[in-house]
Amino acid sequence: MKEKYDVVVIGSGLGGLVSANILAREGYKVCVLEKNNQYGGNLQTFVRDKKIFDTGVHYVGGLDKGQNLHQYFTYLGIMDDLKIHKLDNDKYDIITFDGNETEYYHAQGYERFTQSLIKQFPEEEKAIHAYCKKVQDVCNNFALYNLEDGSAYDLKILSLKVTDYLDSISDNELFKAVLVGSNSLYAGELFTPFYVHALSINSYIESSYRFVNGGSQMSKLLIRKLKQFGGEAYRYQEVVDFGFEDKKLVSVKTKKGNEIKADIFISNFEPKFTVNMLKDKGLRKSFVKRIEQIEPMISGFSLYITFKENAFKYINNNYYHIKDASKIYEAQKYTEESWPEGYMISMGVHKGQKEWAKNMIAMTYMRFDEVTAWENTFNTVAEESERGKAYAKFKAEKTEVFLKEIEKKFPNIREAIESIYTSSPLSYRDYIGNAKGSMYGYRKDADNTMKTFLSPKTKIKNLFLTGQSLNMHGILGVTISAVLTCSHIVGREHLMKSIRAEIAKQYA
Repeated sequence: MKEKYDVVVIGSGLGGLVSANILAREGYKVCVLEKNNQYGGNLQTFVRDKKIFDTGVHYVGGLDKGQNLHQYFTYLGIMDDLKIHKLDNDKYDIITFDGNETEYYHAQGYERFTQSLIKQFPEEEKAIHAYCKKVQDVCNNFALYNLEDGSAYDLKILSLKVTDYLDSISDNELFKAVLVGSNSLYAGELFTPFYVHALSINSYIESSYRFVNGGSQMSKLLIRKLKQFGGEAYRYQEVVDFGFEDKKLVSVKTKKGNEIKADIFISNFEPKFTVNMLKDKGLRKSFVKRIEQIEPMISGFSLYITFKENAFKYINNNYYHIKDASKIYEAQKYTEESWPEGYMISMGVHKGQKEWAKNMIAMTYMRFDEVTAWENTFNTVAEESERGKAYAKFKAEKTEVFLKEIEKKFPNIREAIESIYTSSPLSYRDYIGNAKGSMYGYRKDADNTMKTFLSPKTKIKNLFLTGQSLNMHGILGVTISAVLTCSHIVGREHLMKSIRAEIAKQYA
């Protein structure tokens, strides 16, 4: 490790790795510092019973040639090496409800998506066409989403609620619930802006894939590319403080006692934690207060299920189940008796995937207040003895309740299961480093649009932010956030010109 770099990136989540790669390509001497054993943040994978599980990446959209994420990954030089598996074209997502045996499909490609919905809701043909056009129109208003130079936001778009728009095109509650059936992708609520829904779902409609053997391949490829461009990355280097000289940020200090100097710093660390370390060192009190008051999105409880050999067939789509179609945006307000109000199921894909599944992930909402009894513990190892028998009992009880719900959809699943592992909001907090284990950064509110729009720039001139808590979460959203961060360092027009030139070169 050198004593001085041009840029130090704190945290190796996707936002940090993409930022590091962009700046290394631009000729900067870059160093990435990661506190954990594994690079990648939400890209991390883990192995149980010799099966690979994703921590946070279950499927990804926009990866067909010419689509936005394909273009960004082509620029980064990782697209050709990604091992991906395309989901069912006719039903990449299946939406179901209690008391209704019908399965409703989301299909890939706007033409197929439209025709599939019309078959299911022929009386809503006009609304379906209007909805698809609206999604695409909204996405076209975000420049970096389309690899363009513009930066202005239309406040009318930012302040439009999902619920208000859907109510304007239809009064069919079931139809509207199907349109937003995958809303746990962004933890949608009654006040969620329509643009969050549109940006989340558009790329999946365009194309939907799973990563073969997990999404950690992205972080491995990005680390490899970073090193090819002269960058460096170090694990077990938890940043615990910032160093200043004459009121200027000049270094970061790690738990191991290292001090690493740089001209520019990018924090891929949770903004709340970053601000906590800096609130007396140059940040405005109003900014600190704003960050402290922003509410994180809800966390989750997940079952990581491994199957016996040749016992459960692989399913090439995702299941979203919601108990009550009329309360799809109120699932986070569950009670102890009603939990879980819904869930998402996704399967792992292994190399040479054929008929039989090896593993499955089932996710549902869980508020952090359910685990506050253990919030002062910290754990990033498989054994959780520090949290004690009460925590183990809590998870076992929740697992049984959740599994009984899943059995209603898959009656014979229990006999096919080899083992079940779990994660709670504490797991998300400890492994990923998110406030209260938030799955998707900060809550977006159409009634207060700019409150959670965070700029990558801070009042400390050489400190920038990146990651899912800035504007949008997800693989595409975080990639775009990193591009936005770097554009403040190298210039947007220059950066977008470089990105488009490299894409054109690779596509030629």
